[in-house]
Amino acid sequence: MTMTSLPGDETDLSAPGADDHPASHCDDKMHEECGVFGVWNHGDAAALTALGLHALQHRGQEATGIVAHDGHHFHQHRGLGLVGENFGDARVIAGLPGPNAVGHNRYATTGDTVLRNVQPLYADFEFGGLAVAHNGNLTNATGLRRTLVRRGCLFQSTMDSEVFIHLIAISQYSTVVDRLIDALKQVVGAYSLIALTNEALIGARDPLGVRPLILGQMENAEGGRAWVLASETCALDIVGADFVRDVEPGEIVVITDQGVQSIKPFAKAPARFCVFEYIYFARPDSVMEGTGVYAARKRIGAELARESHVMADVIVPVPDSGVPAAMGYADESGIPFELGIIRNHYVGRTFIEPTDSIRHLGVKLKHSANRGVIEGKRVILVDDSIVRGTTSRKIVEMVRAAGAAEVHMRISSPPTTHSCFYGIDTPERGKLLAARHSVAEMAKLIGADSLAFISQDGLYRALGHKGRDAGAPQYCDACFTGDYPIALPDMANADNRQLSLLSERS
Repeated sequence: MTMTSLPGDETDLSAPGADDHPASHCDDKMHEECGVFGVWNHGDAAALTALGLHALQHRGQEATGIVAHDGHHFHQHRGLGLVGENFGDARVIAGLPGPNAVGHNRYATTGDTVLRNVQPLYADFEFGGLAVAHNGNLTNATGLRRTLVRRGCLFQSTMDSEVFIHLIAISQYSTVVDRLIDALKQVVGAYSLIALTNEALIGARDPLGVRPLILGQMENAEGGRAWVLASETCALDIVGADFVRDVEPGEIVVITDQGVQSIKPFAKAPARFCVFEYIYFARPDSVMEGTGVYAARKRIGAELARESHVMADVIVPVPDSGVPAAMGYADESGIPFELGIIRNHYVGRTFIEPTDSIRHLGVKLKHSANRGVIEGKRVILVDDSIVRGTTSRKIVEMVRAAGAAEVHMRISSPPTTHSCFYGIDTPERGKLLAARHSVAEMAKLIGADSLAFISQDGLYRALGHKGRDAGAPQYCDACFTGDYPIALPDMANADNRQLSLLSERS
């Protein structure tokens, strides 16, 4: 794929502002939106929810929270930081009694990282309490928020998720489920959410099923049936629950002591599950929409080798996300797979921030070259994506410094040319390297002897389809194509307001 760069547009990947994400000196990735988990009818609901959130930690590391219900009262605990930092103390879990609970891990896509923005959100209504955990992003939240404020609604957070609370509050319907349906019919965007009320645990997915949500079950201490809702199957495994099925796109599941009720209030539409779940976001041991993530990533790597192989001595993954694709690449090419880069797993969010004088060493906080594997070798580095390109350049420099004769980079996703508006934290489009440069220019900027990405058709083939254009696209792949399957009203309104202001000034 080739992108025409702007005249005179030379990207300096070492310039101030190139690493503008708080952790970008060692982490140049797109970040997942959030993880959600809920339990119904189990005596250890809060403890199970904490375990489930621990399994979903990769989906959000900024904040976490749990709301539990004991049959009479709601109990809640929220905090900034990781699950273990907030729920590792048995006294915290003891303060969350009851057989029903809902939890959330947050990576902020809207709103600041402050305690008032930590989910699940909770509110008291005429019908009782309601806690909501939301994964995704609403693309009409700004317009809805403005309308709700004009109606007198008082927002307590800066998150788009709070829109659900206010829409439910002003709904004229009598039951909680009908109020939720009323709210969901007014929002636009990608979402999976879990809501806990006095009488039910409710799960919902957006009509296109962009964001994941699954249903599981397990036995409780009394020999009865407990139900689980979660973002991924790996969260079922950690609590010993069995996978039942995916919650379908546009479906609402209502779990009560009587069982599971399915409601489908939306017109059926072609599903557009987020393809980046298979490439990077989901944990490798999860199964997404019936497809094992680990096997899918190996197939993507094999397809990448078929499309863009180059002669080399060793295949080296950029850990950890590049490992399965690199294994598939090695199997297909017949070139040995080696751990030529070692990741330090003990670098936390609170590690000392490097000073300007040693900022160039930042990537070594997480990665170091295994010189014995690399020295004198022609190396193929396999990674899942290039976003800003800052980390890719530092990785290439590190491998060269370890004595590599050649460094070729292969990426198991197509070029990321567009921002995501459906709940994934991506930079503005102007900061995406592939949006401003051709592949050849990108190779020069990161210092690689060659660079290649899997094609869009190759990605679809690896996932079991004939190609992207063989019928309607089966996935949301807007970050590669600019084909946004869900409307972006807030963006359109912002553009219109800007045009209006420019017209007034001229």
